[in-house]
Amino acid sequence: MENIKQNSIHAWILAARPKTLTGAIIPVLIGSSVACFHGYFCLIPATLCLMFACGMQIAANFINDLYDFLKGTDREDRLGPERACAQGWITPRAMKKGIIFTVAVSCLFGCGLLPYGGWTLIIIGILCVVFAFLYTFFLSYHGWGDLLVLLFFGFVPVGGTYYVQALHLNTDAVIASLISGLAIDTLLIVNNYRDREQDAVSGKRTLIVRFGESFGSYFYLLTGCLASVLCLWFVTQGLFIAAILPQLYLYFHIRTWKRMIGIRSGKKLNSILGETSRNMLLLGIFLSIGLIIG
Repeated sequence: MENIKQNSIHAWILAARPKTLTGAIIPVLIGSSVACFHGYFCLIPATLCLMFACGMQIAANFINDLYDFLKGTDREDRLGPERACAQGWITPRAMKKGIIFTVAVSCLFGCGLLPYGGWTLIIIGILCVVFAFLYTFFLSYHGWGDLLVLLFFGFVPVGGTYYVQALHLNTDAVIASLISGLAIDTLLIVNNYRDREQDAVSGKRTLIVRFGESFGSYFYLLTGCLASVLCLWFVTQGLFIAAILPQLYLYFHIRTWKRMIGIRSGKKLNSILGETSRNMLLLGIFLSIGLIIG
């Protein structure tokens, strides 16, 4: 076990799980790129969206860390070394304060968006906070995780980022939202694929627990492929680079899938999580480059 001073800055950085911030960055990057293509890009609201998204991702990580510790579901082989409460790096009391602080700071960044998007953004912000808790406490145990990823890593952040810059939504933003949500959902799918046996024991009824290992492997493959195929929509807008460049993602996605089904179970699947995070970041970058170049 790594020697980390309790409640230290190092401990909080580990608990924040910086690698997961990819899932917060990609939607804002894609939403801003769509805004750029349509001539609406504005740096300040885009930056505020990024800070809010990253803050809420960190808050969700803290909530999940604390809940797993209190519920007693932490396992080193399943959850990895970043579980700060389980490792004793952060006390539960300090983690609760950390959650309150992170949510509050995120909401302050969100309030900065009100002059750009209007007071209705408050409702969206409240929903983001509420579902950050509901996902950990309830919804993830009943197979709603994938739908929530599509909503809160797709439609809400991509559509919201575009809206606060353009003040309207269009088909391009909606398609981009689907692409983002599907790509990021591959990370949840491989996480649930890895955890399927323990989830079944703990009563967590993910789709993979319900339908089995084979379903999980093909669900992962098809979700990533669909995200890539949807990029072809941008051919209709004359954006050939935005349509074709993201197809390179398929090579990495399929290669990772082959490794995943070869490993099948155990902590070696943690490497697949890392590859999946890299792959979805590549897709986001490829699509954004194509949109910005036009």
